[in-house]
Amino acid sequence: MENVLRPLIVLGGSVIVTLALGWIVDLLLRRTDARHHETPLWGRLRACRIPLQLVLVTALLRGSYRQLELGLINDHEAGIGQVLSLVLIGASAWLVIRIGVAIVESSYSRYAAGSRDAARVRRVRTQVTLISRVLTAVVGTIAVAAMLLTFPEMKAVGTSMLASAGIIGVVAGVAAQSTLGNLFAGFQIAFGDMVRIGDTVVVDGEWGTVEEVTLTFLAVRTWDERRITMPVSYFTSKPFENWSRGGAQMTGTVFFHLDHSAPIPLMREKLHEILKGSSAWDGRDWSLALTDTTPSTIQVRAVATAKDADDIWTVRCAIREQMIAWLNEKHAYALPRISTAPAVPLPNHRGHYVDLRKQADGPDPEDVQVRTGRG
Repeated sequence: MENVLRPLIVLGGSVIVTLALGWIVDLLLRRTDARHHETPLWGRLRACRIPLQLVLVTALLRGSYRQLELGLINDHEAGIGQVLSLVLIGASAWLVIRIGVAIVESSYSRYAAGSRDAARVRRVRTQVTLISRVLTAVVGTIAVAAMLLTFPEMKAVGTSMLASAGIIGVVAGVAAQSTLGNLFAGFQIAFGDMVRIGDTVVVDGEWGTVEEVTLTFLAVRTWDERRITMPVSYFTSKPFENWSRGGAQMTGTVFFHLDHSAPIPLMREKLHEILKGSSAWDGRDWSLALTDTTPSTIQVRAVATAKDADDIWTVRCAIREQMIAWLNEKHAYALPRISTAPAVPLPNHRGHYVDLRKQADGPDPEDVQVRTGRG
């Protein structure tokens, strides 16, 4: 009877204590979150319930599994203890990562809720993302190292590795040069405010929005829903356009090549009318000016402003479409034309102009005599 009750008490007691403690902690967090709505940390910490319970039940079993006094457990005591130790280390790392991410994310949420500067919010979001990834990488590395050190064989390997640490360090440094470069470039992007999540950039002639920033790569979502993945070291070693740097507001231009007779004052009035009817125009500024002229056309530049890159694209397209349609309907003469005129006749040796139409019937006899030396 004791052989049956002892395992039930040990295993059942561990599970009951784990469930009870998990429920108590979740209840306290739920009540604290209800009293302090301004602090999102307590609500986010509730996501740590599962790893917390896993840590508790593994720790209880790790300390009490020898009390089961079962033949199978006695025969494999070292192996069972090893497995429980590995699970405990992994669960503890999971719990630490969940707590750290909850703290970082709650800090960002409070900052984003109280800030009206969208550029600063994107900057903090980029930094928070990279901090979370760094925390996960560091804790994961420490957990794996701790798991390996639980094996007696790995301790001997570790001692021999320390003896040749200099050579291994040089080899690893050369082999991981590109990876380490991207890693430090990721930190430089995050804390140097070069590019942020949500920024509008132009990279290698491609226009898009920064969608994801990691420690090693950066993803740009283009206007046609493609994703361009680039190493972060690209943004620290080559020039690129960041249209959101210093603010999302933008000024766009539209050029028209027209005939010299184009009605510039009327076009200026029409431009203002188009902008007033466009919801994408932010109303800050607009203008229309004749910026250049050639023997056959003139160049007219329309300028408008918008709150971001997406709206400035919409405004520019609307100006082109509506202005060309208006010119074609009301002032067709203003559209560019190719002017033609009769060719000027060439003079002959006596200073008289040659009728080009008569040249089709044959050359002038007098011209022939002059060219041949006769007459």
